[in-house]
Amino acid sequence: MLTRKQIELLRFIHERLQENGVPPSFDEMKDALDLRSKSGIHRLILALEERGFIRRLPNRARAIEVIRLPDAHVPRPGRQRFSPSVIEGDLGRVRSAPAAPAEDTPRGVAIPVMGRIAAGTPISAIQNRSHTVDISPDFLSHGEHYALEVRGDSMIEAGIFDGDLVVIRKQESADTGDIVVALIDDEEATLKRLRRRGASIALEAANPNYETRIFGPDRVRVQGKLVSLIRRY
Repeated sequence: MLTRKQIELLRFIHERLQENGVPPSFDEMKDALDLRSKSGIHRLILALEERGFIRRLPNRARAIEVIRLPDAHVPRPGRQRFSPSVIEGDLGRVRSAPAAPAEDTPRGVAIPVMGRIAAGTPISAIQNRSHTVDISPDFLSHGEHYALEVRGDSMIEAGIFDGDLVVIRKQESADTGDIVVALIDDEEATLKRLRRRGASIALEAANPNYETRIFGPDRVRVQGKLVSLIRRY
């Protein structure tokens, strides 16, 4: 049997994976559960892992997969039924785990891969379409989508690593706290968490080795919002 705090943390991780495709950071978990330190989160995660509810992916900082939910868990209205949110496999053969029977599995949606995106040292702006990747509709939201290959390590604490393929929904606006593709001065494309600071826009890394960059609103254009990611093993 899980404690109330363990259930709260498991539900929070699961909901963030369903909404954003990436697990929350330890700071976000601490704030969500109203704990004073991250040591309490470490203990809760260890307990959930020992009981077989989550799995921490090896050699991946803070990358967490939800294996199962308690039997008594009932999905909240408007939310999808539980399915682990980590996508595994080669880019050309994406699958979710556990796999549903073939007759119940929806056909994949072909998403264009538009090149590489910086999550660290700046690279050139988004390149032209190179190929497509098939993604289950369960990992997409409404609207038009594209994918980008991540280069760099500035978003590792958000569960985004060098070589991951991020799936982006095209949109020109975003809420503070969203992870977005931002185009700076129409030259540099980067994947960062967007924060609004008065009239300025802050592009925040998820790695303490990188500084937050602040720009005037006329220098940054949102190109899309992160909805999920694909990882090769």
